[in-house]
Amino acid sequence: MRYGAIDIGSNAVRLMVKEIRVDGEGLRSDKVSYTRVPIRLGEDVFEFGRIRSEKQQALTHAIEAFGLLMQSMGVVDFRACATSAMREAENGKEVVAHIENTTGVAIEIIGGREEADLIFSNFSLATLEQNQDYLYVDVGGGSTELTLIRGGARVEAKSFRIGSVRLLKDKVSPQVREDMRQWCMDLQEKHAVSSPVFIGSGGNINRLYKLAGGVGKAPILKEDLKAACARLKGATYREKLDRFGLKPDRADVIVPACQIYLEAMELFDSRSIVVPKVGLGDGMILQLHKAQRQG
Repeated sequence: MRYGAIDIGSNAVRLMVKEIRVDGEGLRSDKVSYTRVPIRLGEDVFEFGRIRSEKQQALTHAIEAFGLLMQSMGVVDFRACATSAMREAENGKEVVAHIENTTGVAIEIIGGREEADLIFSNFSLATLEQNQDYLYVDVGGGSTELTLIRGGARVEAKSFRIGSVRLLKDKVSPQVREDMRQWCMDLQEKHAVSSPVFIGSGGNINRLYKLAGGVGKAPILKEDLKAACARLKGATYREKLDRFGLKPDRADVIVPACQIYLEAMELFDSRSIVVPKVGLGDGMILQLHKAQRQG
């Protein structure tokens, strides 16, 4: 069966369509289509506290197009979720109501905890050692979700208001950084965590993985990630586009995103990171499939 996931983030709006089936080898998940529109809602929200009419119109057009695309691909069920920018926008509920009235697509504004839960649900797809501690880190445009995984199960998770677009706009308060640092320190002491392997998700880490020399599903070293970040930081905007092959809306946020991953890895003294290339949309689709099977 085909399912769709609309992920309305602070940097981009994405539609993922996947075919889910169960055979003798278990659950199989195949990507049918992926569409990304760089609307960057966070530019409005983190600067002005609300989504202005231009971006509301762009978002409405994107959601309408996504609905038609899903119809053409035979999607049986879908879910649309908005994260950090929409939940912080003072007119977020008004925008969601307008879009539903115009397109018929109902958007859920989800909290950081549910966002972390959906991201964590992808862990079942990753071929990782069950007796290893992992720190699942998803860096978006407006927020970062951290999840400690032990024995294949989630131990604790927390969402922080630090993301690539927010950092780019210098809208991350020192208190948020301190809160994240303190949470990480408390987590290590409470659960005796030592040098966990990081699992990175998000569009920026997927691209950074390639730039750092990552191959297949093998982990990359923190030093290689740091070197890739240094090369990008020293490049001009044009060089990021031409030399590194980045898209315009990725070129200015990839270094801030990398800095967040590296900052978290330093806090845990972690030496490597795994990048399974799954994220919020994948988790949404897995939950839809699970609900369909149970119901």
